[in-house]
Formats: sequence, structure tokens, C-alpha cells
Amino acid sequence: MAKRDYYEVLGVSKGASADEIKKAYRKMALKYHPDKNPGDKEAEEKFKEAAEAYEVLSDENKKARYDQFGHAGMGGGGGFGGGGFGGGMSMEDIFSQFGDIFGGHFGGGFGGFGGGARTQQARGSNLRVRIKLNLEEMLNGTQKTIKVKKMKLAPGATSKTCPTCNGSGVQIRVMNTMLGQMQTQTQCGICQGIGKVADKIPAGANAQGLIKDEEEITINIPAGARDGIQLNVRGKGNDAPFGGTPGDLFVVVEEEEDAQIKREGDNLHQELYISFAEAALGTSKEIPTVGGKVKIKIEAGTQSGKILRLAGKGLPSIDNYGKGDMFVHINVWTPQKLTPEQKTFFENQLQSGEMQAEPSGKEKTFFEKVKDLFS
Repeated sequence: MAKRDYYEVLGVSKGASADEIKKAYRKMALKYHPDKNPGDKEAEEKFKEAAEAYEVLSDENKKARYDQFGHAGMGGGGGFGGGGFGGGMSMEDIFSQFGDIFGGHFGGGFGGFGGGARTQQARGSNLRVRIKLNLEEMLNGTQKTIKVKKMKLAPGATSKTCPTCNGSGVQIRVMNTMLGQMQTQTQCGICQGIGKVADKIPAGANAQGLIKDEEEITINIPAGARDGIQLNVRGKGNDAPFGGTPGDLFVVVEEEEDAQIKREGDNLHQELYISFAEAALGTSKEIPTVGGKVKIKIEAGTQSGKILRLAGKGLPSIDNYGKGDMFVHINVWTPQKLTPEQKTFFENQLQSGEMQAEPSGKEKTFFEKVKDLFS
């Protein structure tokens, strides 16, 4: 089933302000909150869908990327290694990130997540790596397996209930004041609110039972990926201590520079050099494209600087808006060394006046050619 547009999910326009997005999410969250719809799986899915939309649209960077690339740019919907922003969010994730949105409408909240004292689920830190792709891989999409050094829970590492807070994650202090006793609640300074501390730590592991190790991770790259796009592989970051939720792996795409073909958005450009004789008589040439070699025709009398446009031979749009074009820039190569016979031939032609430069007036200027590229 196709993933719905995030703006449609929240019922706001693309130009909605941050406050409007927050209000719209709060309205949806309250409507489909699990406490209000016990046992209603459809309501629960809509609750999660709204949370996923808000997770992206409330973040300036994610929102900008979504506006430009749509769902493909967010790594959701089963793409980019099966992760995605919000795609695998649990109720714990939603309430821990957006609990302040719900205010005091639901008391203790769903399953104890809504408010009051509770332990925090340990979460591993995120990792960021860069991966280089050539133009062909960007054209067709690809799958890459990379080795990532990350913190992993060491074999044999165990935890126990924090003796300071007895697993509650909080410390309660009672103070005597002029108005009587006052009770304050703060995060446990020993376990940092997790409720657990290390029990058995294997050799080589840190105080949280984690050890540095290497893992092979497979990443799915979509067709039309661009330089600088960031993919999210959920749950493939550093492990969390004490059996918590792993962090995410962010993969930044870098484009490998091609020796012949240069990229400009979804369009591609390359230089083609032909001899004076080929320009005068016409010829055909086989040139490389990211989809394989193609043969093009050079008409007789072709001038240096002419640009040939091969429609649809560029890269696909990541938003599925078709393909770009390939532009072939023709350059007539002037020989630098001539044989005596060639030199005599050209001297005779020059003296006879038969090979003088005679512009027809129809030749396009450089600026006109540039304008044609974008028309």
C-alpha cells in the first residue's frame, strides 16, 4: 500500500507553519490515542501514521528533504535498507519523543507511557557513514554491503536492577520546609534513568558492557539518488547498553566523478572531439552513456561548439518525474602537426579562397546555446 503524503495525513498545507503542524498533529493524536480507542487496531495505525508525519514535518532538515525528495528521500516505506524515519516507530518511541504534545488529557497514558515517573529505555547512539556511487549505480539503483565499526553488546555482559532507584529510574527526595514536607523527583544519577546498571562486564568491554566490533550491513540505494542525499538504516547504529534500542545508521551518498560524463541535476554532459575532416564530411560516433553505448550521427558541416541533445539519456528523477537528457558538446579538433602533403593541400585551399570562414549569420552565440539547454 502506497504511503500517504505527510501533509495529507495531518490535514495541513505545504506552507503550514510549525505551530499549525504541531496543532494538527495534537488534534490527530488525541483523536486516535490508544486510551481513547482501546483495542482499535485501525486507530492505532492512524496514531502511528500521524506520529511519523509529525516526526518529519516538525524537523526543519527532515521537512526540507521531504519537500524535495518525498518519501524516497526519507528512507521510509520499506526502502533504504528497511528503515526510515518513523517507519518502525513503536508506542514507546512515540510517547518518549512527543509526550509533551498530549498534555494532561490521558492521565497515566497508554501502557504507562503518557506521564508520571517511569524508566527510560536505553538507546544506542546514531552513526553516520559515507558511501561513493558511480553514475550507473545512481541511474539504476543498487545494493551495497559495507563494513561498519560500531559499539555492540559484548557476549556475556549482564545487567542488574539499579540499587539506588530500585529500577524506577528516578530518585525521590523529601525536604522539610516551613510549609511541611515537600517531595521532589529527579532522574537517577547512577543509572541515568534507565533503571539498570552493569552487573557482569567481560574483558575488553566498557563500563556499559559494550565492545567495539565490525558488522556487515546491506544498504538499498534507490534509482536517481543524488549527491548529498542521506539514507536512514534504522536500528543499525551503536547498540544500547542493557538490551535497549540500537541507534540508527545514516548513510550519506557521495558521487564518484566520471572521467567523461559530468552531471547537472538529472541531465548529463560530455565533450566529443572530432577531426576537421569528420566535421566537414559528416560521420557517426559511438559514445558512452550511463545506460550503455549509443551511436550518434554527426552531420556534414557540423561546427565546433554544436550541442546534440539525446532525450531521456540522463538520470531518472528521484521523484519519478521522468529522466533527464544527455548533452553532447561537439569540439572540432585542429591538427597541430601536418605532413608536407597536408600542409600543401591547406595552403592551396587558403590561396584559392575555397576554405574561408563564411558564417551564415544563423550560427548561435554561446549564450544562445546555454539558453537552449534550459528551454
